[in-house]
Amino acid sequence: MKKICLVLIVTFLVFGCEDTKTSTPKLNTSEKTDTIKTVTKTPEKKKKKKEKEVKITNDNVLDYMLEYGKNNPERKVRIKTDFGNIDLELYEETPYHRANFIMLAKRNYFEGTQFHRVVKDFVIQGGNSDGWSIAKKRQKIGKYLLPPDTKKGFKHDRGVISMPSGDIDRAYKYASPYEFFIVQKKGGTHHLNGEYTAFGKVISGMDVVDEIANQPTDKGEWPKKNIMIRGVEVLD
Repeated sequence: MKKICLVLIVTFLVFGCEDTKTSTPKLNTSEKTDTIKTVTKTPEKKKKKKEKEVKITNDNVLDYMLEYGKNNPERKVRIKTDFGNIDLELYEETPYHRANFIMLAKRNYFEGTQFHRVVKDFVIQGGNSDGWSIAKKRQKIGKYLLPPDTKKGFKHDRGVISMPSGDIDRAYKYASPYEFFIVQKKGGTHHLNGEYTAFGKVISGMDVVDEIANQPTDKGEWPKKNIMIRGVEVLD
């Protein structure tokens, strides 16, 4: 009997006492909690300042090319054709002609032009077209001529790129700056020295120049099948 009473007392002490701990209250899901959102700003890419496409005239051409040349010092370009690529290095010593060629390349002028004059064992001439789209491009860029720069000592060796332009007293030699020719003749065309401005040379792709020069032409030296210039890429 004593044992039973002892068990009852112990049981009463264990189960008779209430748990005095306070339970953690549940959050009321209907109540909004304030949260701080951290917004990470993505750094904006610095936009390259777009070159202002000034319309060029005979009055502003020298100032324009001088300034353009300072801001665009690249010297290597690639002429893309269906026969392959022709890589050129332009001379620093002929700054106006170099800047002019780089500018035309960056304005995508040459895309869609042709090698419109081909004379085997002499030159291939490009930068023109019989399409209206090229005429419109010229109209947008401007009507101007480049002064000659024939006294820098560059000769018309094989692979030289040149632009028709002569001495001031022979104004008819002020040719369109939109056109150029590459000397294909072995040994060069030195009778052109001093008459036309040599402003660069082929550094890769003379085999392409030779292949273009071998294409059949009509009596006016225009290729019977169009030889397109797909574009001129500025490399470096």
